[in-house]
Amino acid sequence: MASIEQLKTVGLQKGIYPLLDMVVERADAPFVKAALSDTDRRVGEGKPVAPSFLLACVLWSDVHQAWMRLCEHSPPFPALQQAIDEVFDARIGDVSGRGKLAADMREIWMMQPRFEKRTGSAPHTLVEQVRFRAGFDFMRLRADVGEVDLALADWWQTFSLADELGREDLLTQLRTASTRSQRTGRVSRAHARADAAPSVDEAAGLDMPKKRRRRHRRRGDTDAAPGSI
Repeated sequence: MASIEQLKTVGLQKGIYPLLDMVVERADAPFVKAALSDTDRRVGEGKPVAPSFLLACVLWSDVHQAWMRLCEHSPPFPALQQAIDEVFDARIGDVSGRGKLAADMREIWMMQPRFEKRTGSAPHTLVEQVRFRAGFDFMRLRADVGEVDLALADWWQTFSLADELGREDLLTQLRTASTRSQRTGRVSRAHARADAAPSVDEAAGLDMPKKRRRRHRRRGDTDAAPGSI
């Protein structure tokens, strides 16, 4: 963040390098700002940082917008792949040679929809990916700015640090909650149908006024004095 401010101060915020220009331009966007601050934190703590992660954050808005547009006509994963190709062509070209830098960025992005699937063996497979931590940190930043549910990020944090028994327990809790939700939904729909439909007594009595009128007429025809009707 300090470097970006210094570039602005000396008038070098544009023209040095296209991707750097974009970083400076988007530095105040919530997601990019969170990524830059997180990078500063990691450097301050002596932890490694990767340019692929930071660039993935800077270009995410382009990828996300293209992804949402393409999802209207394609399944999520193919749509995301196509969105990434579009952004690489428009923003990066052959600068990186489409080598490790681009491969790491693509892997981080392609992990994002996989975090939504927490059934079967999918969570175990995902957490074993070499770039899982980068993908998770990316998703955590998305949660910090409200793009992803914080509960989802917390669940993956717990799952990634748990042992095998702990992970199985987390998955069992998810299955139980899902089953309970489905049962509640079925009960609610059944109650709604019951409230909308007449009861047996109501259904049996729908014609009561008409029947009573007919009985009244019959009694009237028999008991009434001539000329009284």
